[in-house]
Amino acid sequence: MKVGIYVFATDLDMDPGPLAKEIEDRGFASMFFPEHSHIPVSRETDYPDSYGGGVLPDFYKRTYDPFISCSFAAAATTSLQVGTGIALLALRDAVHTAKMAASIDRLSGGRFALGVGFGWNQDEFETHGVEWKTRHRKVREQVELMRVMWTEDIASYDGDLLHLQPSWCWPKPVQKPGPPVYLGGSGPVTMKHAAQWADVWYPTPPMQDPFLEESIPRFKQMLVEAGRDPESVPVGCAPGVCDAAGLEAYARNGVSHVNIALVEDTPDLMLKRLDEMAAMRVAVLGA
Repeated sequence: MKVGIYVFATDLDMDPGPLAKEIEDRGFASMFFPEHSHIPVSRETDYPDSYGGGVLPDFYKRTYDPFISCSFAAAATTSLQVGTGIALLALRDAVHTAKMAASIDRLSGGRFALGVGFGWNQDEFETHGVEWKTRHRKVREQVELMRVMWTEDIASYDGDLLHLQPSWCWPKPVQKPGPPVYLGGSGPVTMKHAAQWADVWYPTPPMQDPFLEESIPRFKQMLVEAGRDPESVPVGCAPGVCDAAGLEAYARNGVSHVNIALVEDTPDLMLKRLDEMAAMRVAVLGA
């Protein structure tokens, strides 16, 4: 099982490059960055209970663009996997996003993962003029379009919502057929989409099943129903907090990739917490 870090990188924290080097030096496998373009002050969408509920943490208002953070993190490291965890794809242009993903993957030597999600904050969607009710279908089509752009010399796409006339687009990613697409989210709708088209299902574990003991067998059954090999789509997860017992439980239940939240108030506290998590990882997994 791979163990990495996810961090809401902001202008008040360590910069993504230096922090990525500290993460790599401690033997972690990955560093993922969440995304919010902005947070409307109206706050008409409640902060989901699955993410903590209550008052929205301040770091949501200050996040760097995750693709730029990935670029800095990749440039500062040699083996660390970098990824969006997750990008709000429905709010982005698919063609530009395909180009950015391919560019980071190429320049990093094949170390990029594209984590995508459907989003929870309806306020953001209204600002971007994106239809909330069609976001699931739009994200699926965006991923399909990007995969065509990553693999075809002359790429074209015709979906219900998206269209691409025959086009050239290089560079192609190093990874074939492209960066792995992680689909974030733990609800039944997201699970179904992940079973149909994602490379990795990447939930924040739900409160009623914190170690995915029940969710993973259910997901494997969904893969069978979708006509896919139940072992062909790994399960990752992004717990906000994880102790040694939790890490053992994830490994026991078949999780292949765990990214643990790094949320501290100062750079010194961030490094101290990294040391604690690295020691926990070694104690549980031996590496």
